[in-house]
Amino acid sequence: MEAYAVDSVRGSRMSSDLLHTPLYEEHLALGARMVPFAGYAMPVQYGGIIEEHAAVRSSAGVFDVCHMAQIRVFGFGAREFLQGVLTNDIDRISEVGAAQYTLLCDEDGGIIDDLIVYHTGDLEYMIVANAANRSTDLEWLLERRAAVTVTDGTPATELIEIVDESDRTGLIAVQGPKALAVIAELAGEGFEPPARFHLAEALLDRIPVLLARTGYTGEDGVEIVCHASHAAAIWRALLSFPEITPCGLGARDVLRLEMGYHLYGSDMDRGVDPISAGLGWVVAMDKGHFVGRDAIERVRIRGADRRLAGLVVSDGMARPGYPVLHGGSEVGKVASGTYSPVLATGIATAYLPAELAQPGTEVEVEVRRRKVRAEVVRPPFVERTSLS
Repeated sequence: MEAYAVDSVRGSRMSSDLLHTPLYEEHLALGARMVPFAGYAMPVQYGGIIEEHAAVRSSAGVFDVCHMAQIRVFGFGAREFLQGVLTNDIDRISEVGAAQYTLLCDEDGGIIDDLIVYHTGDLEYMIVANAANRSTDLEWLLERRAAVTVTDGTPATELIEIVDESDRTGLIAVQGPKALAVIAELAGEGFEPPARFHLAEALLDRIPVLLARTGYTGEDGVEIVCHASHAAAIWRALLSFPEITPCGLGARDVLRLEMGYHLYGSDMDRGVDPISAGLGWVVAMDKGHFVGRDAIERVRIRGADRRLAGLVVSDGMARPGYPVLHGGSEVGKVASGTYSPVLATGIATAYLPAELAQPGTEVEVEVRRRKVRAEVVRPPFVERTSLS
C-alpha cells in the first residue's frame, strides 16, 4: 500500500481525473473525507482516524481496498514462471487455497513491489499488488514472460496467460476481533473460515465471494474478493452490523505501522533491496534462480550498509522526511511516522546506518525544529492483537 495525499473534501465529489472504486458513491453517502490516492478518489476517514482505529482494535472495521491491483497468472508453467520472478518460494503454497507474502525485484535487487500471491487453482495464481504499481507490475511480468522459456524449453508466451482483472474485481477488508463472527453470520450455517493465509469460496448474503484470511492491520479478519458489481451490496450488508465501522486510509496507515508492516513508497521502493528493508525472510535463497537473486545474495553476504529500523519517539509525531540525528549529525530520515493510540506516543521507521539500527540505540528526531528523543526498537510496536 502506498502513501496518500492529505488534501481532501468531506462528502463531495473530486476531480474527474481520478478513478472511482465500485464503492465511491457509498463513501459519499457516508460523508467520508475523500483524498486522491494512487490515482483514485479514496476515503481517508469518516468519523475520525482515532475512532476508526479503536473500532478495528476492539471490534471490527471495514475498508474499501478495491483500488488494489489483481493480476491472474495461469496456464502450464505458471508455477515455474512465478518461481523465477518472485522472491519467496511458490512451492510453499502448493496447496490450492494457500497464500504467501512475497516481493517482485529487479536484476539489481531493488523492490519493484510487495505482493500477496494466492494459489487459486491447479494452474492458476492471483496476485494482489499495490494500486500505484499496477501498470509497472503488469508490464514487468509481461516482459519477463516474453524473455523466458519454461518446462521443456517452450516459450512462456505459449503456455502462460497474464491478465489484469483489477477493473472487474472488488476487494473489501473486514478486520478486527469481531470480524469473523460477522462474516459467519452473513455466510450462514455450516460456515468455517479459511486458515490464516488461505482463501476459500463462500456465499455472503447469497453473493459468491472468495474469502482470504489476510489483512494489513494485525487483527484477525478477511479480505473479500468479489465481482465489482457485487461490492456495494456486500459493503451495505457488512455495515448493517453494529459491530462494523467504516474505516479509511488514515486508520489503516496507523494500524499497519503499529504492526511494523511495510508501506511501499515509504519503507521500500526500487532503490532498496530486501535485506536492507528487513524483508530477507521473504527471500528464498535456496529455491534456485530468480530475478534479483545474485544482487540480493551479495548484500546478504557483505551485510547491508543501512537498515530499516523502528523508532519509538518520546515527544511529538515524526512525519516522513523528518531528519534523524545521532551525535548531532543527521544519519537518516523518517520513512513512515504516526501517533500510536495504543502506545500513546509517536512511532516511526527510518533507514539508519547498520550499526545504529540495533534495538536500544538512542537517536533524536527533529520535529518542527525541536530535537526529541527516540529509541530504536524491533517492530511490531504493538504486540497484543486478536492475532497474538
